[in-house]
Amino acid sequence: MSIQMTPIGFVHSTRGEATDDAWDSETATIHLDSASFSPEALQGLDAFSHADIVYWFDQVSTETITVGARHPRGNESWPKVGIFAQRGKNRPNRIGLTTVRIVRVEGLKITVEGLDAIDRTPVLDIKPYMAEFAPRGATHQPAWATELMSEYW
Repeated sequence: MSIQMTPIGFVHSTRGEATDDAWDSETATIHLDSASFSPEALQGLDAFSHADIVYWFDQVSTETITVGARHPRGNESWPKVGIFAQRGKNRPNRIGLTTVRIVRVEGLKITVEGLDAIDRTPVLDIKPYMAEFAPRGATHQPAWATELMSEYW
């Protein structure tokens, strides 16, 4: 089976390289494709504080894709875990997902904070964040993940 997707828009950001930390300091704008959408597509999004952005890691070469286990960020002090037990960009389908703060919605542009995608990243979807989609009950994660994420945002 093959799946084909067309970007709905692109990220415009000052960050041109995929570095690992300090993404919360980034303000980015997502520009929707004006050939496919009108501002009506974003109508009501500004009533939400956050949105989930689905995007494609288009700058990741197929040669660097990981399908097995590895040490997150190559750090051997963290356990070797499978690609689906981490959120690295070198994923089999190169799909990224981030919950961002919505700063403003203007026409076909959404300005957001905390999007860990570089300039010109293709955006595949935008979904409003609804508390009811958050996990039900308590959550947990291993200590290495907390350490890895300590400077990410």
